Amino acid sequence: MQWVKELDLFLPQTAHFLLSGNIYDSFLFEGIPLSLIDFLGRHLTEKQGYDQVVLYIPLSGFFHVAGDRKPFEDIAGSLDKEKKESLEKAYETISKITQNQKYHIALIVNFASRIEEIAKSDFGIFLYKMFKDAVKANKIKTERGIKHNLVIYLLDREGDFPAWYYVEKPNVKSILIQKPDIKTRRQVIKKLLEVFKKQDDEKLISEITDRTYGMLSREIISIFQIAKQNNIQPENISQAIRTYKTGIKESPWESIEKSKVKSINSLIQERVKGQEEAIKKASQIIRRAFFNLSGAQFSKYSQRPKGVLFLAGPTGVGKTELAKSIAEIVFGNEDALIRFDMSEFRHDHSDQRLLGAPPGYVGYESGGELINKIRENPFSVVLFDEIEKAHPRIMDIMLQLLDEGVLTSGRGEKAYFSECIVIFTSNLGASKVNPTMDFNQVEKTIKEEIVNYFKEIQRPEILNRIGKNIVAFDFIREREGKQIAEKMINNIIQKLKKEKGITVEIESMNKLLEASIKDLSMGGRGIGNTIEEIFINPLSELLFELDVKTGDTVKIKFGEKLEGEKIESSQNTLSG
Repeated sequence: MQWVKELDLFLPQTAHFLLSGNIYDSFLFEGIPLSLIDFLGRHLTEKQGYDQVVLYIPLSGFFHVAGDRKPFEDIAGSLDKEKKESLEKAYETISKITQNQKYHIALIVNFASRIEEIAKSDFGIFLYKMFKDAVKANKIKTERGIKHNLVIYLLDREGDFPAWYYVEKPNVKSILIQKPDIKTRRQVIKKLLEVFKKQDDEKLISEITDRTYGMLSREIISIFQIAKQNNIQPENISQAIRTYKTGIKESPWESIEKSKVKSINSLIQERVKGQEEAIKKASQIIRRAFFNLSGAQFSKYSQRPKGVLFLAGPTGVGKTELAKSIAEIVFGNEDALIRFDMSEFRHDHSDQRLLGAPPGYVGYESGGELINKIRENPFSVVLFDEIEKAHPRIMDIMLQLLDEGVLTSGRGEKAYFSECIVIFTSNLGASKVNPTMDFNQVEKTIKEEIVNYFKEIQRPEILNRIGKNIVAFDFIREREGKQIAEKMINNIIQKLKKEKGITVEIESMNKLLEASIKDLSMGGRGIGNTIEEIFINPLSELLFELDVKTGDTVKIKFGEKLEGEKIESSQNTLSG
């Protein structure tokens, strides 16, 4: 481990160390996974010759970690008893330890990032005194050699301590503990495979090492524990990895019927009209995800989302409807659609709403909206609506999401997107196209505007991650408009039949459809608004006037004109 080599390198020169980053991971010491505190205890006493390693926890006291218990007790009294001392009192004990001339002792200060929160008024004085001790610290000569008495702070982030304490200061060194590299992961995996008696299978070790790229050692340990508990063999470790990430044993992707995926085009066409290119692209993504081939060209162990779509075009043409249909077809329910209106994230620091605020800031305890929702339901269609309205900083989050398939909250919680389909929608270019253009012109104009936009905000790499999955939507034309209108009207009739037991029969349906699509400028939403005005509102009035009851049939005739028309039943007439 590189950080251990760095620690050993500077031990002869440095009295105080700040360890930050991956401090909550597990670390192998002679093949045994240990916490960082226990690892430091054994490493410093067994490898570096320290007499004792002691732990200090603010507001709790001092505790023995490793080595001989006698040094601390000789210097400062009993150990391992709860001592809720003030920070000032604790400093007196620490000072006795670091300035003693008889023993080599290393003191670990845990939760050092939290000291200011729990003792704000004393923190500055405490830190100044500790810094002064570090600067004037001298090596102690004992029978076991010449060494500094150490103070090691464990910090969530290096910046949790002021820069004046450690930047270019004598006897103070800051070390970042990185995530385990490939060599460390191999060591951990080889050790864990001993349980399965496969620690010498180099091919299997290499395969699992690749599959666990970016993971912490403690996460790898948890995955093997899940595998053991559920009788999953190491060769099928991907099942345990998915269970660890999602908390769900059975994947909805594995329960989708192959025949359903085969007929995916026709299923989407029942809801989305006239967008052949978009339907084709969505179908390709779902079929690819079914066989777990998403991102396979880059890595056979890709953790990227199952699919990515960028849907662009005029308003009301079916972009959101396509996202809903994918959620219903793949996951069985529209509730599997997680939608974010990106116009709400246009301001600076909006990224904190998605990921959560950092420690010490308002909103830290509640976490991030995106992180929370994905952790609640990792099998989802995630829709980022009108992405161009988001603050450019949000794009950095999207880049990480598309690249690595994982995001980390301000609280350190991880949300995995490897089981999700991610969809962006946009109105970019919509103002530069009109229904008189053919689809080729519409597509070319919209895609040019998208490319220009991402270049303007200096995020062209987003386009590379989306790849060929930018889909331009055409305007709703007359034929598709009638199909949409007919579907909406049938929805109304079916709802009345199901909920109220009322049968509605419509004469001159074609005239109603023509009136419904008279203005297609607002797409499907515009059609819906028109139907509400010319059909739903008059129908509601008519049902009251005729005192229609359960089991009744109402016959309606739609007049030729949109205004002043009449809707007739077999018994009465109502002006529309």
